[in-house]
Amino acid sequence: MAPLKVGDTFPEGVKFEWAPITESDPTVCGRPQEYDASKEWKGKKVVLFSVPGAFTPGCQAYHLPPYIQKYSDFKSKGVDIVAVIASNDSWVMNAWGKVNGVKGDDNVLFLSDTKTFFSKNYGWQAGMGDRNGRWAMIVEKDGKITYAENEASPGQVTVSGADAVLAKL
Repeated sequence: MAPLKVGDTFPEGVKFEWAPITESDPTVCGRPQEYDASKEWKGKKVVLFSVPGAFTPGCQAYHLPPYIQKYSDFKSKGVDIVAVIASNDSWVMNAWGKVNGVKGDDNVLFLSDTKTFFSKNYGWQAGMGDRNGRWAMIVEKDGKITYAENEASPGQVTVSGADAVLAKL
């Protein structure tokens, strides 16, 4: 299936795995559960970005931190949800959020694209086995995609970086 592109509608039935970071309910925190993106994102403006892997050098140093640091800038431009996906399992994604100072789910969401289902079917793969590619997209409240860019090399953070996406909002 071809990657989603500008003008496409975000598909129905997109689900990720999620281990919430929120600490308000310790019985739920960190327990993997399904995250129905198609349902949760309906009627919301979403920035979705993908990385080859949590804790990898480029992702940890250059890709994720600007999204966390500029989270309020995204909110001020009308973004309801900023989410990152990687092929890592939900426990790793949860830990990655915590290590980066995210204290709850009112910030960047850390979602697991286990087995790279979404990236294989709708996004881009990295070309390094079962790893997600490095890309970003903007999904508007009506479900239309208004930005969808893939890095030419998984080592780059240009078109998928926080500044590039903010410039398109």
